[in-house]
Parts: sequence; structure tokens; C-alpha cells
Amino acid sequence: MNRDPHGNTPPRRYYLGAAALLIAGLVIGLGLSAGLNLQWASNAQRSASSALSSSAASGTAPASPFVPVVERCLPAVVFVDVKKKVTAQEESDDPQMELFRRFFGDQRQQQRNVPSSGSGFIIDPEGHILTNNHVVSNASDITVTLNDKRTFKAKVVGTDPESDVAVIQISGEKLPYLELGDSDRMRVGDWAIAIGNPLGMLRGSVTVGIISAQGRANLNIFGGTPDFQDFIQTDASINFGNSGGPLCNIRGEVIGINTAINPSGQGIGFAIPINMAKHVADQLLSHGHVQRAWLGVSLDQLTPEMADGLGLDVKDGVIITKVTPGFPADKAGLKRNDVIVEYEGQPVSDMQKFRLRVADTPPGKRTSMTVVREGRKIPVTVTLGERTPEAMAAAQQPGGAVGPAGAGPAASETMGGLTVRNMTGDELAQAQVKSGVLVTEVASGSPGEDQGIQADDIIEEVGGKPASSAAEFRRLIAAARARTNGKSAILLVNRDGNTRFVAIKLAS
Repeated sequence: MNRDPHGNTPPRRYYLGAAALLIAGLVIGLGLSAGLNLQWASNAQRSASSALSSSAASGTAPASPFVPVVERCLPAVVFVDVKKKVTAQEESDDPQMELFRRFFGDQRQQQRNVPSSGSGFIIDPEGHILTNNHVVSNASDITVTLNDKRTFKAKVVGTDPESDVAVIQISGEKLPYLELGDSDRMRVGDWAIAIGNPLGMLRGSVTVGIISAQGRANLNIFGGTPDFQDFIQTDASINFGNSGGPLCNIRGEVIGINTAINPSGQGIGFAIPINMAKHVADQLLSHGHVQRAWLGVSLDQLTPEMADGLGLDVKDGVIITKVTPGFPADKAGLKRNDVIVEYEGQPVSDMQKFRLRVADTPPGKRTSMTVVREGRKIPVTVTLGERTPEAMAAAQQPGGAVGPAGAGPAASETMGGLTVRNMTGDELAQAQVKSGVLVTEVASGSPGEDQGIQADDIIEEVGGKPASSAAEFRRLIAAARARTNGKSAILLVNRDGNTRFVAIKLAS
């Protein structure tokens, strides 16, 4: 402790006064700091400020996260220039040919070579290129140009119209190639980078967006609509000529093949998931074509309305609308109106994904399924067949409704906006249906018209029960009205041999 020259201790108020002055100084300092908006900069803020100052001084901006993706991917993206042999009808369906005719007039002949173009990407050092089937179908000559301006003649290794995937090949040295990602791990909202040659002239274009949706199906695509669809939807801009190019993730891995656009929309493009494309490509590389399994059934998606109308206590599944005689499902004892709820131990909830799972199973494999039949779960074992053109042709037989033959039709009934009549024995035999009534008229504005029912359709069942006559049709409609409190009736409609379930609303 300090003392004064006389050895006296400073009084207590001396220390209290000093403390008060110190506190007052702190308060005034903090007040000035707040008023002037002064803050201590964190280490991160100081680093960022230093980086920005450095960038400003050097004239550069912070790098885009997409630059490394483009630098990695663009060298392996190719321009595919194709000469096609097409008929007049095929040419009329091609949007690029429509543009050609606008400039050079309508010069269609029975068959001629016409120019076309698209995109693709190299997937291995051997020069194999993934692209769309509709880009190279009917090709008489294919020329591939790399981003470094090298040009090669390409050969077709294999094509698969049912998925719209094709593999072509070039021969060259030090070919760049892309890594394939895992499309099953994608999430809606993930980055999506599309690379390709839009309009056949804007080569090496890059557009960026996100994954907008997954599992899109039932799309009509220029150049041929594939039977197997599980498209990725993206808002990364895709245009004519982008077809066959890669859709990449932020790591520069391919997650899809750009395939289709919605010409009447903006920010709506579609790509084949790379896992599906890789499965097809592996088979094309192995034996030049794709082997797919099938059950030999027609299917429909089970909806809550359909389950209610059929009296089913099932929430999810796919329902069998037709079993083709002599094929795997028929041999395994599957029946119309069975609801498939499990396949190989996994739940079944989506018809398109179920079709893909069955198709991707090796033909000849014994598979396990669980179906719901009349309220009971039944295990079924099916040995899958191979999906061949001959099998598909058999499944499409017979034709649909035909005109009167033999004995004249019996009485008709009108119910729910539909007028139906009994079918003759000859009509039933020719359509190869055991029972049904023929639609002769659909009232304008009726629920039947809203659901697309047309004259000459055959209604085989109402609410899962055979419509054996016009009178039985009326009785079943009335029973469905009573059972569902006037909500709906579920009709099994046969048109040209193809069956589907239709839910029509009933007036109370």
C-alpha cells in the first residue's frame, strides 16, 4: 500500500472516487461505440474483409462453386451430329424437322436422309458414350465432336427404345470421361447442372438449377415415348439439342441423362436417372440388348376411392386388371382384382416403380409376392418370364369391342349417364371376355364422360362383380350407390383389349 510523505494512509473515499471515475469512463466509451455503430471484428470477419480487399485489389471476384464442375465435366460432353433415314410420318413428328421445313420448305419423300443433332457424354476410356435412343435411332451416319474440336465417326453399340437410352462408341486416345453418381441418393432441392448443345449450335452450354421433383412418368416425348419412365424433373434450362447430355450434381458426377422438355412450360425439363441408364447401358455393352422380366398382367394404381368402391381394406398397392392366359402370373395363380402389396419383401405403393422393379429382375428368377384377395393376404411365388415382342403381342390380344354379329343384342339399360346393352355370344367370343356389357352411349357432361368412357367400350365388372347383362349392370350400380353412400362405383373398362379401373361419381 502506498503512503503519503508523512506516512499516512489515503482515506477510503480516495479509492471510491477512483472506481467511480473508471466506471463512468467505461459507460461513456460504450455509449460512443453504440452511437457510432463500432464493433470489434471477429477473426472470420477480418479474414473475409481481407479476402475481399485482396480480390478488389487484384480485380478478381470470389469463385463460383460451379466453375470446378464445368471444368471437370465439359471436356467429356460431346456434340452428336446424325444423319437419319426417316419416313414422312417420322419426319412430321420431329420438332427439328419442323424447323428445317420452315426454312427450306416441305421436301418430304417416302424415305430420305435428314440432319439431326443432340448431345452425349463419354463414360470410360474406351470411348463409350451415353446418349438418348431418340438422338441416334435410324442413324445412317453419326459424327461426334469433342469440346477440344476433335471429331470422330461413331458406331452404335446398342439402343433401348423402352427406356430411351443408347450407347455409341468412338475410338481415340486420351479421351476424357465422366464419373457416374448415384441418382438414388438425390434429394429434391439438390443442385443440378445441365450441359449440352441446345438448338444444335450453342455448343458447350451450361445451365444451373435444382432437382425439382423425382419419379415423373407418363410423359410423351418427341421421337418416341419410352415404356419405362422414372424421370428426374429439373428447372435447369434444357432445350432441343440438349437431349443425351449429362445432368450433374455439385460434385461433377452424372446423375441423369437430359431427355425431354415441356415446350409449353418454363423451367420444366426431364432427365433419365443415371442408375436406370447405367443398368441399361451395362446390358447393352454385355449383349447388345436389354433383357427385362415381366409378369403378364395389366396393372392399375390403387387409390383410396378405388379401394372404397371395391370394398378393400388396403391403403397402398397396385391392382391387377388383367391376367394374360399362359404367362407367369396366370401360372402362379394370380387373379384379376388381386392387390399386390409386397414384392421380394419390400412394400409396393407405386405402379411405375413396381413395373421397373419387376423389369430389372433377371428373367427366370423365382420371386415372392404378397397379394390381398377378398380381404386376406396371400403369399405367391412367381417365376418371371422375359418381356419379348412376341409376349407383348400376345398380351395385347384380343381386340376390343366389335360390331354386332350373330344373334342381335338384347335389352339395354341407362345408369350413371351410361347406356349399355347385352353383348351377343359372338361379340363375347371375339373380344375374349367371359362377361360384359357394351357401352352404346355416354351422356354429355356425365361422370362417365368425365372419366373418358366411350361408346364401344366394354364394362366387364362393377365393384369387382361381373356385369353379365345390362340388368345386372343396373343392379350393381345401385348396390355400389348404397354401399358407398352415393359416392362412386368402380368399373372395369375394356377398350381394344386393354383394361383399366374407372371410378365414376354417382348422384345421390
